[in-house]
Amino acid sequence: MTLSCHGIAVAPGIALGCAHLVSGRDRMDVAPRVIPAEGVEDEVARLFAAVEVAREDLFTIRSHIPADAPSDIAAFIDTHLLMLDDSMLTAATAELIRARRYSAQWAVRQHRDRLVRVFDEMDDPYLRTRHDDVDHVIGQILKHLGGERSTPPGGDLEGRIVVARDLSPADTIHLRHNGIAGLVTEYGGPMSHTAILARSLGLPAVVGVRHATRCLSHDEPLIIDGDQGVVLAGADLRITEQYQRRLQLQRLHVHDLASLAGEPAVSLDGEPVELMANIELPEDIAAARQAGAAAVGLYRTEFLYMNRATVPDEEEHFQTYRQIVQGLGGLPIHIRTLDLGADKGVDSCAPTPLSSCNPALGLRAIRLCLKEPGLFRPQIRAILRVSVMGQVRIMLPMLSSLAELREILALIDKAKAELRAEGLPYDPDIPIGGMIEVPAAALAADSLARHLDFLSIGTNDLIQYTLAIDRQDEEVSYLYDPLHPAVLKLIRHTIEAGARHPGVHVRGDGG
Repeated sequence: MTLSCHGIAVAPGIALGCAHLVSGRDRMDVAPRVIPAEGVEDEVARLFAAVEVAREDLFTIRSHIPADAPSDIAAFIDTHLLMLDDSMLTAATAELIRARRYSAQWAVRQHRDRLVRVFDEMDDPYLRTRHDDVDHVIGQILKHLGGERSTPPGGDLEGRIVVARDLSPADTIHLRHNGIAGLVTEYGGPMSHTAILARSLGLPAVVGVRHATRCLSHDEPLIIDGDQGVVLAGADLRITEQYQRRLQLQRLHVHDLASLAGEPAVSLDGEPVELMANIELPEDIAAARQAGAAAVGLYRTEFLYMNRATVPDEEEHFQTYRQIVQGLGGLPIHIRTLDLGADKGVDSCAPTPLSSCNPALGLRAIRLCLKEPGLFRPQIRAILRVSVMGQVRIMLPMLSSLAELREILALIDKAKAELRAEGLPYDPDIPIGGMIEVPAAALAADSLARHLDFLSIGTNDLIQYTLAIDRQDEEVSYLYDPLHPAVLKLIRHTIEAGARHPGVHVRGDGG
């Protein structure tokens, strides 16, 4: 009898192979323990030793990543290395050991809970799922504190489908290099590290398959449908042959697409379509150019603000943006100003504490920039300075009123005046656009368009706010309907508003 398990489709494609179950206890399950006063410094030393071993493990994995591998792979390992190098991680944990005489494991677990709460309170779904990175880094430290061997999942993996509760980026990379055919995990979402890496590596993957490690057996034949989010176990011959045919068609389709990467993007009726890439890190540029992107439609700048005690200064912004603009070789780039939300993730960067009972409706993005111009001013000055080096555009997130836009434009004009007085070059006519992400902005699009060069429809948030649902909440995710008449009317209203203003173009935003 065929067993059908359902999860979240995060990486497209079909895979057939025998199951390889990766078992392991929950390393976060740590018992509270207080140590004698005379053992405190030994416990601190044990903590630092575990961190060092975890760092060495990651360096070893990174050294084996092929030079032509997708940039996402090295980026994840680098992120974990940066977290291990962050003194806030080790210093805060060591302080718990010294102040409260916690065991190293219990101190690490307590600090982990603090960090995860920060990420869980974030409104941006991509950043919210980054608590996975915290868990994997902490898990590595706890593993070494517990005396476990640092061995990645192994065995005869060629052509197998890995089934696990969750996988670290390091484990995922190791498994891919050992020839696995696909991934199934109990945890994760569309923007989890497993999902992102699976897509980069071309591995069909289904995540969020509850109790997968208990329902599926080691070595039993499995089929992954990464398009529909389905995992089949014990499929009969008819079903298996059907999926084998789909797999053959999939391979032919991928081959055909690769041959078209350099061709113009044109619809069947001759309409040109401009395909842009979304990026987060400078390392993403190579993948965007290889895919034939016509521009960077969204550069998320939030990573410059995360996991640090102080805000990035103007020079750090400038050097980062310059690296990206120069790497694009003349392609246009839309730099989205910081889109942090009403969460504690920016408390260390902001002069006043930020909190909200509902982060999605709270102090975020442009609202935060207006309240804390000290966060906004260095970024705007850096973007203006780099604007003379390429086709740079400024994109303002979460606009909801004309009054907000006027305040923001006044701050940008002030920054221009400062640079002019200092003799620093900038593009005085740098295009400025606004993101249409809330119904108020869509309905006021005509007024906003009078003061902007382009409108960018952020469909994910627009749908979420229009339908009053959290798209990450499994209980109401069925209500997430991109074709809801109300959503389509708001999109049409925005497009028509842009059309009434010559020179203002309206585009879709994949972010």
